Amino acid sequence: MRLQVHNTNGEATSKVTVHDSVFKIEPNEDVVYRAVIAEMINSRQGTHSTKTKGEVRGGGRKPWRQKGRGVARAGSIRSPIWRGGGVTFGPKPKKYKARLPKKMKRLARRSVLSQKVKDKAIVILDEIKFDTPKTKLFLEVISNLGIEKKKITFLPWQVDRNVMLSLRNIPNVSLVRAKQVSTIDLLDCDVLLFEKKGITELNEQLLVN
Repeated sequence: MRLQVHNTNGEATSKVTVHDSVFKIEPNEDVVYRAVIAEMINSRQGTHSTKTKGEVRGGGRKPWRQKGRGVARAGSIRSPIWRGGGVTFGPKPKKYKARLPKKMKRLARRSVLSQKVKDKAIVILDEIKFDTPKTKLFLEVISNLGIEKKKITFLPWQVDRNVMLSLRNIPNVSLVRAKQVSTIDLLDCDVLLFEKKGITELNEQLLVN
């Protein structure tokens, strides 16, 4: 399968060959769903924490005697039923981990890429480099390609500092190195903007069974 490559002026220059087993398969929606859920679970930090009755400051002395006051007994002002007291069954730090076989991870990304090809939502640049970081330069590039109004995931072969600084203030553009892209990164956009070397590298990576 051959895909069209453009230069930064939006002109078609050449074509790049990719494998049908990566960019032209029948998308497996179930595997894509499983991959997205696993990635979302693994992205959770698990640092949430609340204090129990024993961890809240104060409350060492019994507030009043057990009997004779005509009110409910109380052993601590830091009881969970008191204002400022501890939390009953609150969240504690926890490691979130979801495992997915490597073959399923690759199949999920191949499925999304194949669907993007069907939707004509993949644009390939020969190469993009700037001498100085300037947002206007990157805006000109995506304008020349006719995708300036769409949500874009830019997938370079290597992250160029000047390019990264040029696009970081553009709200509808995100940058991920092609080799490190996840299923969510591929899904969460209208257009995938590849560098030629980037799509070749990802193609070879996903070709492995």
